[in-house]
Amino acid sequence: MKLGILGGTFDPIHLGHLLTAEIARETLALERVLFVPAGDPPHKQALAKTPVHHRQAMVQQAIATNPHFELCLIDLERPGPHYSVDTIRLICSRYDLSADECSFIIGADSLVNLPTWHQPNELITLCRLAVVRRPAYQPDLTALETLLPHVTARLDWLDMPLIGLASSQLRHRVSLGQSICYQTPAVVAAYIQQHQLYKT
Repeated sequence: MKLGILGGTFDPIHLGHLLTAEIARETLALERVLFVPAGDPPHKQALAKTPVHHRQAMVQQAIATNPHFELCLIDLERPGPHYSVDTIRLICSRYDLSADECSFIIGADSLVNLPTWHQPNELITLCRLAVVRRPAYQPDLTALETLLPHVTARLDWLDMPLIGLASSQLRHRVSLGQSICYQTPAVVAAYIQQHQLYKT
């Protein structure tokens, strides 16, 4: 079994997340992609986040029609802070995955910052990194290899259309009373409206 893992606060989930997951699934011949909502990400502890039950519900509704997508609550079932290396380790154990059967989907911006992550050397022994190319971020692979030996052998590159969507932009638009139609699934937009999320 080959699984992809896409983590995030998903506050809210948008079409960029879904397209990334689908391109990773197709490019890497993944059987499933796990969407892993972050409960308490260390780099966002100072930021206000929508309660997890709302973020979980939005992800569940957004992926419901794709049989290859699955909601994984592993970070919501344990106390934080949640480091990616621990999440990957737990998922590999739960699904009995080898390091080459697990693809952690990240953006090129995250790859640039990978040396600053918690236990990055351990992370790349647990999984492959499926990296979405982003023109604004051109990782210096030579420098990265110096800091994290063998990392380049663990990379798989993903090409996808440029979609300038960010959850923060959607939250801002909602707060201004603007439409988020065609930026997130209709069921998610309806959920946000129903529960009056991001209004303040």
